[in-house]
Amino acid sequence: MNIYISGSLAYDRIMDFPGKFSDHILPDKIHILNVCFTVNGMVEKFGGTAGNIAYSLSLLNERPVILATIGKDYRSYFDWLNKNRLSVEGIKVINEEFTAGAYITTDKADNQITGFNPGAMKHPSEYNFKNADSGNSMALIGPGNLTDMVAYAKAYKSKGIRYICDPGQSLTAWDKGPLIEWIEGSAILISNDYELELLMKITGKDKKGLLGLTKTIITTLGEKGSLVSASGSDISIPAAGISGIVDPTGAGDAYRAGLLKGLVNGKDIATAAKMGAVTAAYAVEKYGTQEHHYTYSDFMERYKSNFGELRT
Repeated sequence: MNIYISGSLAYDRIMDFPGKFSDHILPDKIHILNVCFTVNGMVEKFGGTAGNIAYSLSLLNERPVILATIGKDYRSYFDWLNKNRLSVEGIKVINEEFTAGAYITTDKADNQITGFNPGAMKHPSEYNFKNADSGNSMALIGPGNLTDMVAYAKAYKSKGIRYICDPGQSLTAWDKGPLIEWIEGSAILISNDYELELLMKITGKDKKGLLGLTKTIITTLGEKGSLVSASGSDISIPAAGISGIVDPTGAGDAYRAGLLKGLVNGKDIATAAKMGAVTAAYAVEKYGTQEHHYTYSDFMERYKSNFGELRT
């Protein structure tokens, strides 16, 4: 089955400051703040919502189409995607921009200062779905370029392609009317619990009202698992067991990959959500959003140890 994943591609550039920010910021001089933090070094990680989800799907033997933009510094990311057998045919290169990038500096007290450059993400990717097959396709619209998010929802509706709305950090850019229209007709609306509250505030609809727009709402709850809501009933999905939390960043994207794997393979929504819980567990055990590795047989064994036999 064809899986379309739209959203962002980004480089996460992570730096560690060997002291505490608070030791170098004078409270009475905040109005003229001018500081420089010398860091120990920098590591570059591949990130972005579309890239993260596609990466975990590749570990599950799926080959999704990534719909996103990338900048003139695309080569290393393309090499990484090719290494993981992921196509770049749906990615548009914006030669006058750098790829979206987060510059994250963390001090010894785990405080963070982050600068984010949207770069190429400011431009729509404008993918053409002329050969898309409604009976053999599913899509997820993740946070990224807002023009793409709106356009792709309209395209999926017109072609009868099931799609998942995943607004994430884009929520602050939406107005009530367009957000309602975007969600209406989707197969699933997925968010964390904070984002769900924000969704209800922006749309003016409670959870029941949102379920009038979409068939299913999935709410991720971190270590408490997730909640699947549909047709007036709730199903609680526990988190999968982990060896230890190293970095929760990217766990939500990994969850979405497992969820999609289940759905495109004909699993019921509860089983698909459990598959999401297992993929999320792998992500939190590694530092970075595309650093975890496993085979599909490893995944099946881990699913079995958490939720019982998964029939293929």
